[in-house]
Amino acid sequence: MDDSPVGVSIVVPAFNEEARLAETLAELTAFLGTRPWRWEVRVVDDGSTDRTPHVVEEHARTDPRIVLQREPHRGKGGAVKAGLLAATEPYRFICDADLSMPVAELPRFLPPVLTDFDVAIGSREGHGARRIGEPLVRHVAGRVFNYLVQRLTMSGIEDTQCGFKMFSGRAVEAIFPLVSIDGWAFDIEVLTIARVQGLRIVEVPIEWHYRRASRISLFRDGISMFTELLRIRARARRGQYERSASRR
Repeated sequence: MDDSPVGVSIVVPAFNEEARLAETLAELTAFLGTRPWRWEVRVVDDGSTDRTPHVVEEHARTDPRIVLQREPHRGKGGAVKAGLLAATEPYRFICDADLSMPVAELPRFLPPVLTDFDVAIGSREGHGARRIGEPLVRHVAGRVFNYLVQRLTMSGIEDTQCGFKMFSGRAVEAIFPLVSIDGWAFDIEVLTIARVQGLRIVEVPIEWHYRRASRISLFRDGISMFTELLRIRARARRGQYERSASRR
C-alpha cells in the first residue's frame, strides 16, 4: 500500500474577486492546514481589473503554497484550463472563488474516501446532495439546461455545471489540451472529452450554498451556453475529441 500523502492542487479561477477572495483563501488554507496532504492553492487571475492579484500576493507572502498565476482575460474556461495544466500535484480540483461548497466537503473527492476515478464532479442533484438558499427560478433554469445537455451531449450526468470538480493528473493531460471553449459551457466540453476518451467519471453529491454575487445571466449566458452546446456536439460528431493529447 502507498503510504505517501495525498497531493492536491486547488485551482481557483478569479476575475475581479477582490471582495470575497481573502475570505476564501483564509478558509481554504485553514482547512488544508489540518489535513495530512501536500497541497497548493493556485489562484488563476483571469485578467482582473481590480485588486484581485494583490489580495493573492498578500496571502502568498504568508504561505508559499498559495500561488498567483496571471493570465489574459479569456473567461472562466480559459482560466481553469491554464490553471489545471500548470498545477503540480497529482489531484487537481476546480474550486469557485465564492466557495459555495463548504471546504469540509473536499475529502469526499480524494482517497481514501474516493478511489478508482479520473474525474469526480460535484453534484447538487441526487441522493445526499443539498441546495441551500437557491431561488426557484434559477433551479428550474438549471434543470432545463441540464435536460438540453442530456439530450444533446452528456446523457446520464445530473449536474454538469457545478463549479467543483476533481481530476487526476492523467485526466488533465488527456482532456484539457483538447478543450476549445473558454466560456461557461467549458464544463460540458470537458466531460464530453472525458467520456469520449473512456475516462472514469463519478458524481459526488455535495452541500451547495447559493451566492447572490453570481455573474451568470440566465438570458444572456443561457443563449451563449446553448450555442456552445451545439458547437460541442458538432465537434464530438466530427471526432475532434477522440485523439489523446499525446497524439495531437
